[in-house]
Amino acid sequence: MEARVYVKSTRRGREFVVAACDAELLGRTLKGGRVPFKVNEAFYKGVLMEVEEALEIIKMGTIVNLVGKRVVEAAVRVGLVHPEAVLYLGEVPHAQIVHL
Repeated sequence: MEARVYVKSTRRGREFVVAACDAELLGRTLKGGRVPFKVNEAFYKGVLMEVEEALEIIKMGTIVNLVGKRVVEAAVRVGLVHPEAVLYLGEVPHAQIVHL
């Protein structure tokens, strides 16, 4: 599962919501932020895929939630997330994208 992430997408009215997390984080509770953060299976567990494939879906999202080093670093690398917008839950990066 080295470069794989879970990606779940849902259409909500005009919004295309995408949630993606590094595979090994699914179901874990991350500590180190203000409050514990649950990488909830109901929200994040979708299709398991390679990071590059996930980026194509993330690019289409109007609201995007990303958790994990691989998926967040990939989004930064392709310019979807500004490096200064990344938050950390302990040592795990988290980013959100909202297109208005």
